[in-house]
Amino acid sequence: NARTALKECNVTDANIFETSVPGAFELPLAARFLALSGTVDAIICAGVLIKGDTFHFEYISEAVSSGIMSVGLQTSTPVVFGVLTCSNEEQVKARTSHGADYGKTAVEMALLRSEALGAGKNKGAAAKLEALGFGANGEKEKEKKGAPGFF
Repeated sequence: NARTALKECNVTDANIFETSVPGAFELPLAARFLALSGTVDAIICAGVLIKGDTFHFEYISEAVSSGIMSVGLQTSTPVVFGVLTCSNEEQVKARTSHGADYGKTAVEMALLRSEALGAGKNKGAAAKLEALGFGANGEKEKEKKGAPGFF
């Protein structure tokens, strides 16, 4: 899952924040609140939408995906889209193993943001990415990473 992947990337429990929202439609606003708080390096929005007999699924899916993308673009905070849009519960079960990818993407994007926006200040971000397995050598980072937090 995402938490396991974050720990594999040396993100400590103290730097992982989890919360829930009433439904998928509320994910973009919750993500925006977290992004604007300045206390997180990246946000993982995870949820499931299952298609029913009405058009509600299409409206909610579009609003959620667009809203989550907007939060990332407007705040320059990496927001990982982990919302499964499925036709039935069998598809949900088949796709629930993506959490690790979401966690690793959050770390990779947080480091990329740090490098890109910290121009000159954080020249070691590329080395950190490589040490976490995102570059050529594939080795784990040896030191603990102290990020402000992940959602």
